[in-house]
Amino acid sequence: MKSLVEDLLTLANLESNALPATNTVVKVETLLALLKNDAEALSQGKHVLNFHVDTSRNLLGGEREILSAFSNLVSNAIRYTHEIGSIDVQWGVNEQGQGKFSVSDTGPGIASEHLSRLTERFYRVDRSRSRETGGTGFGLAIVKHIANRHQAQLIIESTPGRGIKFMLRFPKDRIAASFSVFLFLFLLFGFFRQLFCFAIRIKDTTL
Repeated sequence: MKSLVEDLLTLANLESNALPATNTVVKVETLLALLKNDAEALSQGKHVLNFHVDTSRNLLGGEREILSAFSNLVSNAIRYTHEIGSIDVQWGVNEQGQGKFSVSDTGPGIASEHLSRLTERFYRVDRSRSRETGGTGFGLAIVKHIANRHQAQLIIESTPGRGIKFMLRFPKDRIAASFSVFLFLFLLFGFFRQLFCFAIRIKDTTL
């Protein structure tokens, strides 16, 4: 009951807030470390868990919301994947500069006719299975709203009997600049500062 109330309040807050998410730097590698600990506790050694961080680039957004979306996708994968199955969690940036967070599992998968309705409140593909896993029915609806607030796309691909993949694709405007970019700008600023000072000295000597 507590989880149901918490998810309901989270969803209500997201639906009532039409503004875009903040641009706070979210350290994805740190979030994935937290997710891994939570996933291991939830799985209790019954699944093969693989976490991959393919880039040091971070996100710009609301940390609590991002963590909530990522956590929902990972916990869903664990709940709906049979024992000894595997879950792969990955973060990276593609050639277009877009961020990609994906969760893939080897669970039962979902037929294509259900995919478009998965983010609806309380929508259940298998109600008996949902009761067994203890989900609230709000998880994917929360993920969708958080994605919208970050101008991200929620992409779902599934093959019945082979598993399902959820991916959040963030626009390049939501990807924080890398350290190398900051270093370049710092050096560039220093160069022009020195050039300006040199020009002032030349001017003074000619007066």
